[in-house]
Amino acid sequence: MRPNSVKNRFLSGQPITNGWLSIPSSYAAEVVASQGFDAVTVDLQHGMMDFETAMAMLQAISITSATPMVRCTSMDAPQIMRLLDAGAYGIICPSIDTPELARAFVDACRYPPVGKRSFGPARGLLYGGPDYFEHANDHTLALAMIESKQAISELEAILDTPGLDGIYIGPNDLALSMGCKPGSETEGVVGDAIAQILRAARRRNLLCGIFCASAALARQRLDEGFHLVTPGNDANILGSSCKSRIAETLSESETTHQADITGY
Repeated sequence: MRPNSVKNRFLSGQPITNGWLSIPSSYAAEVVASQGFDAVTVDLQHGMMDFETAMAMLQAISITSATPMVRCTSMDAPQIMRLLDAGAYGIICPSIDTPELARAFVDACRYPPVGKRSFGPARGLLYGGPDYFEHANDHTLALAMIESKQAISELEAILDTPGLDGIYIGPNDLALSMGCKPGSETEGVVGDAIAQILRAARRRNLLCGIFCASAALARQRLDEGFHLVTPGNDANILGSSCKSRIAETLSESETTHQADITGY
């Protein structure tokens, strides 16, 4: 079976950069995945794509060296199985607030006797290789999102779920659940909660990922001990890049115009 480079990087102690796709375009997915990210995640929860578009995006990612991953819409076992069948090598599942949900999530990601995943790998077989079924349980990643006060109250039991590969923190939803504004994840009770989650996950040698609003914050999170960081999503990066280009263009234009005036 094709190796999961994200899992291999985690096991070897190397940092993992993760691209994040919310724009429904296989071309955009191919562009992002070609920039050097270790993994690229198609976001079905808050992204603007449906399953068919998501599969085309996974195909586009698959021609690059990036590991194709998906954030599913919810703890929906049939959808999770279908996304794995479509070739996702990792599933990030939102709102895993209880150990029961964590167990159901792992069950959806693993073939029997470990879990309850139904057989029918379809494109997973094409991407993973002819021995996909024999090794899928060991290569595909199940990452539970910890993003609420309830999840923190049951954190130890959630993280002790057999077969769970790791966690992914949703800092904005976590902040909202704690009565704070999005973007307040580096300080106060939210910052303390994130540190608590990280410590608990690392004690169990679980992969720890987190969404970051900027490259600087992503660098900080790696320094804190996170294994996987997402330095913004495609829409935000596109928007900020466009703003930067406009500012640079206007500045250069004004500078040139000023020089011409001075020359006269």
